[in-house]
Order: sequence, then C-alpha cells, then structure tokens
Amino acid sequence: MKKSIVFVMAIFALLSCAKKETCTTYSNPLDVEYGDPFILHASDGRFYMYGTSGDQGFKVYSSDDMVSWTDEGMVYHGATPESWTLDCFWAPEVYERNGKYYLFFSANWKENPTNEGENFRIGYAVADKPTGPFVEELARPVFDPGYPIIDANLYFDDENGKVYMYYSRCCYKHAVESEIADWAKAQGWFDSVEESWVYGVELKPDFSGVIGEPVLMLRPPFSMDDKQAEWESRSVTAREVNRRWTEGSYIFKHGDTFYMMYSANFFGGQHYAVGYATADNPMGPFTKAANNPVLQKNTASGGQVTGTGHNMVLTMNNGDRYCVYHARTTATGDERVVFIDRLRITDDGLLVVDGPTTDEQEVCLKK
Repeated sequence: MKKSIVFVMAIFALLSCAKKETCTTYSNPLDVEYGDPFILHASDGRFYMYGTSGDQGFKVYSSDDMVSWTDEGMVYHGATPESWTLDCFWAPEVYERNGKYYLFFSANWKENPTNEGENFRIGYAVADKPTGPFVEELARPVFDPGYPIIDANLYFDDENGKVYMYYSRCCYKHAVESEIADWAKAQGWFDSVEESWVYGVELKPDFSGVIGEPVLMLRPPFSMDDKQAEWESRSVTAREVNRRWTEGSYIFKHGDTFYMMYSANFFGGQHYAVGYATADNPMGPFTKAANNPVLQKNTASGGQVTGTGHNMVLTMNNGDRYCVYHARTTATGDERVVFIDRLRITDDGLLVVDGPTTDEQEVCLKK
C-alpha cells in the first residue's frame, strides 16, 4: 500500500512539474521595427525589449510569453539641455542590478571642439523599473578613449566581482593596412579601408569610469588567406563601402569558456552577418571560430532574409538559449525588424544558430 502511495505521489509530482512549462509558437520576423535589439528578463518575470528606436532616445516593448509584445513607449529621452548627448541614440542594453535598472547606450557627444563627423561615446541612465523613466547619472560619457565608440555590452563576473565593458571603436578615420585594403586599392575601388575593432575594459563598480587601459579583443583579419577574411570583408569585395566592421559584440559564459559573438560588414547592407570567438578569460585572448559565420543572409538558398546582425543571447529559465537580432526581409525592405532563433552549444563546443527562420518556431517557459 505504501509503495502505491509513493508511486502515485511521484506521478503527481512529475505532472505538476510538467505543468510549470508552457510552450507557444511564433514566426519571424516579430512585429517590432528595431535595430540592435536587447531583451531583459526582469525579476518581475516579464521580458522587456529595447533597441535602436528613435532619434532622441529609446522605447521598450514588454511581453509575458516572448511572443506577444506590447509597446510601452519611450523610456529614455536624450538630447536635453542637461544631457551630454546630442543625437544618434544607438544600441541600448539594460541590466538589473541591486533593485535598479541601468541602460547603457551610444550617442553623439555634444563636446566636439574639432567638429568630428562621428563623435560617439557611451553613457548610461538609471531607473527604478524597466519601463523607466531612465535618467542619466553622469553629465558626461562613461569615459573618453579619444576616438568614437559604440555598442556597449557588459559582463558581470560573479567569481571576482569585476565588471567588464566591451565596445566597438568606430571605423571613422581608422584606416588600417591589410592585404584586403591593398587588393581593393589595386582594383581601383578604394584608396583605403577603415576598420572598427572590439575592445574590452574593466568598469568601476559604480560605472563612473574605467579601470586601466582598454584591451583589443577582436579585429578584421589582416591576411586574405585568413579563413575569416572572406565573410568579414564582403562589404568591401561587394564594393558597398570602404569599411570593415567588427561590432555589436555580446559575451556570455558556457562551462569554462567565454563566447564573444560579433557582427561584421555594413549594417545597412545585405552582407551583415554574425560570428563568434572563444577564450578562457573575459579579457581574452579570443580565437575566432572555424564555423563562422553562424548567422547570415539566406537568399542564396531561396530565403528572403538579409542583413542579419547585432545580436544578443537570451538564456531562458529552462536553460534554452535564443539569439535575438535584427534583419531585413523582402517584405520589410530597408526597415530593420527583430528575429529570435534558437542558439545552442554542441557537445564539442561549437556555437550554432538555427536561423534565420521565417517558419513557425516554438518557445517554452517555466512558470
């Protein structure tokens, strides 16, 4: 009799656990016109999606199920008289720390004595809730490396208590010698090729500045024989523009390995694509993966998606991972829209993105 009771209780427990996970279907692209999307799974259980969404600040969408999204309006307004910002508000990321919400973003800096065409820096604003309002704590950027920077991404190291910020140095006035540049010049296409590079630096605990000097994490390959050169140089070889980008970095840890994803090529073109690199330390050195790119246009295989890039990785409470990124389709034209596709790490450590997809997908949540 006791064994029967135990058996029944075990079955009931399994059924109860099963009921705690609910699955819903969706299709890409989502009905959200964002560039550079970032999703926060907040402590209130809801999902909040931020992105490049306006000339004067940022808005947010919220969701309970990752499928239906509600426009919550603007959560941060820049370009005010008291702000350090001027315009071009890009790539927001929001982090929940100690009951506060911190929005990191890029914008043009008002302080521009040499009248630079690109004067981007990184700053942050704080709010008591994920829907804002977010207010700047500093009357200046977090720091000034002496060149324009964008695409802040933070990593909080629970082992040593340190906070690391990764960013991209802009291509602006950053012509770099390489075999690709020499080849493009020989073709009569471009006199030089500018590059953007990803750097990492330790942040002060209160985010008021940096500790030490930035360290180079990733850059485009020098040699045309490099296995990464073909896909990372497509904007040049397609004669779109004389620039090679390494931008939109996002770092996360799986086991003992740090994975840094990044985007290459012109964000406004069809060749925008995503790769990744790995390291044993959050400050590198990072080694680019042999299976790059892991996300790119699918038009060559009959699909309708181009311009896949600037992603983040969302880890669900059931352990599933999703790659959140923007792209374009033949239907959306030049508008950047949000995609969410499954991301997985294979047993031998390879990162794989199952996308871009436009057919029905499933997302499961633990309640």
